[in-house]
Amino acid sequence: MARDVARGVARLLFRQDAMALCEVPLGNGRRADLMAIDAKGQVVIVEIKVSRADLRGDAKWPEYLDYCDRYYWAVPAGFDLAPFGEDAFLPDVCGLIVADRYDAEVMRAAAVRPMAAARRKVETLRFARRAARRLLGGLDLGLVGLD
Repeated sequence: MARDVARGVARLLFRQDAMALCEVPLGNGRRADLMAIDAKGQVVIVEIKVSRADLRGDAKWPEYLDYCDRYYWAVPAGFDLAPFGEDAFLPDVCGLIVADRYDAEVMRAAAVRPMAAARRKVETLRFARRAARRLLGGLDLGLVGLD
């Protein structure tokens, strides 16, 4: 189900001219479910949750906030959205997306919190190199393990 949500969110981001990668390691050792960069160079991180237990058990997500300009939660259709209104999930900061395999809809826009310029440069370069590495892995399976 998480893969279907990721696909729908990636399609939404693509329509917004933001190119996404799945499973992107961050500089702090965490891994974003989806990271995208838009035409203005803004970085979006999307954390996918497919169960209430997964949502409630995730204490690491605030560590992603310094690595993006906008942060979204993404859930499948039918997911109980009530918890995302709680203070613990920073509704004034975090956006909310509902997605399925074919599409996604922004239920609440994320606040724009600009990253520090130095971090933006580092993360943009890491994103570009990771995307190129993945593309090369498609051409040469001997390079796949490098990601």
